[in-house]
This record gives sequence, C-alpha cells and structure tokens, in this order.
Amino acid sequence: MNQVVVIIGAGGIGVAIARRQGFGKTLLLADFNEAVLSAAADELRTASYAVETQIVDVSSRDSVVALVDKASSLGSVMQVVNTAGLSPNMAPPERVLAVDLYGSALVFEAFGEIIAPGGAGLIISSMAGHMLPPLTPEENWALAFTPADKLLDLPVVKAVPNSMVGYMVAKRANHLRVQAEAIRWGERGARVNSISPGIIATPLAQHELNSPIGDGYRAMIAASPAKRMAPPEEIAVAASYLLGPDAGFVTGSDLLIDGGVIAAMFAGKLPTPS
Repeated sequence: MNQVVVIIGAGGIGVAIARRQGFGKTLLLADFNEAVLSAAADELRTASYAVETQIVDVSSRDSVVALVDKASSLGSVMQVVNTAGLSPNMAPPERVLAVDLYGSALVFEAFGEIIAPGGAGLIISSMAGHMLPPLTPEENWALAFTPADKLLDLPVVKAVPNSMVGYMVAKRANHLRVQAEAIRWGERGARVNSISPGIIATPLAQHELNSPIGDGYRAMIAASPAKRMAPPEEIAVAASYLLGPDAGFVTGSDLLIDGGVIAAMFAGKLPTPS
C-alpha cells in the first residue's frame, strides 16, 4: 500500500523534514496559510516529490479530522510530523494555547486512531517547555491525559497570565502528552516523540529577533555553549532518526536541541522567562 508522510506546518522546519522524509512516498503537506503552503508544495514538486496539500487549522477539530480523512484516503499513514505553532510574540495567550496546547493534543488524538503499525509521530515542541518551573503531579497528569476538548478548561491553563507563560505551559504539555500518547499509539504498534528546538534560523526566529523580545533571544545565543542558532536541517536530521527504524526503542521521549540554552539557564547564566 502507498506510504503517506504527513507534515503539518510548511515553514522552515516542516519543509526541511519533508525533504528528508517524503521522497518516494506520498507527502501530504498541510498549513494554515494558503500562500505559504502553495509555495512550499511547488518547491517540493519541482524537486520531484509527490505532494498533496490541505489547508488545516489545528485548533479546529473539524479541520484536523478532515486532514486525517485526506491522509487515510492516500494510503497507509506511516509518519505524522506536527510543526504548527505560534510564538509568544505572535498572538494573545488564548490563541497560543488554542494552537500550541489544544491543537497539539488534537493532532495526537486524531492521528492516533489511524497511524499504521510500524508508524511514528513527532511534534516539534520547544526548549520553552524546559523553562517552566515544576508543576504539581496533579497538573502534570491533567495536561498529559485530559481529553483534548477539555484541556483549555484546566485550572493550570486558565491561570496563564500572558502569552510567554502560555507558550511554556503548552510546550511542557507537549512533552507530557507524548508520554501519554506513547501508550495509546503503542497499542497500534506505533511510536511518538517530541523535539524541543532552541533558536532555529527560520523566518519565525527572525520575526522574534526583530521584535521587542529580540534582545532576550540574542542573550540566549550569547550565553549558550554553542553560541549560534541552528539551521532547520539540523532538526530534520534528528527527526529522521526519531521517525526511523534506528529509534525503534524510543517512544514517549523529548529530545532537547538548543545549543545549551537550558544548560546556561541551569547554570545561572540566563534568567528564566516569565
């Protein structure tokens, strides 16, 4: 049966992963922005990839279900990669939580119903998930196991004061959700993991660097052991490992790829965002 690779988010990281994972398979590329989606699909088709596209809003159950139906109609869904997200500087906390928290859980839930045996899922989370102070065991459990449609009503979510904290809560929830979904996906013979990138050289990162919080980003780069950003291709290399057979014993895990920013925070060389 035809093998399908689903990439949600046609930005820099999504396209880099699509290039590594999609050749010789049917690549279903989805994004909220029609112009971005069309440009990315045209570029991949020019490079001889077999590309299907669909507009998706991950914060809409109907939209995600439609994407699942489209993927299922194309063949056996072997890989699902969710790179969709909003940064703290792009939207109010309600929208950040709708996309980065609820939308992420919704994609896990919906694709977990149809992922093929031997398949793998991956969410591109963020190092911000490692910046949040420890939550209570009850909060961790709730973020991991609460059905997606009830997530935004949790007290720990309703207490979010701003977009930065909302972003950190959402990304911590991604890590917890991966652990929970590893059990359910495992019942289908599939795996699911997350990657938490640091500052990656994409248009989104440039937007942040040019914003009022840009100095904070530059301070992170300067304080980190690597002292640089990373290109999207470095994330795609790690994604290829986690999605492939060499990672057959890896599920429910998060891979932090941040050049040492979190290590610098732990060492007291950087303040924790708030």
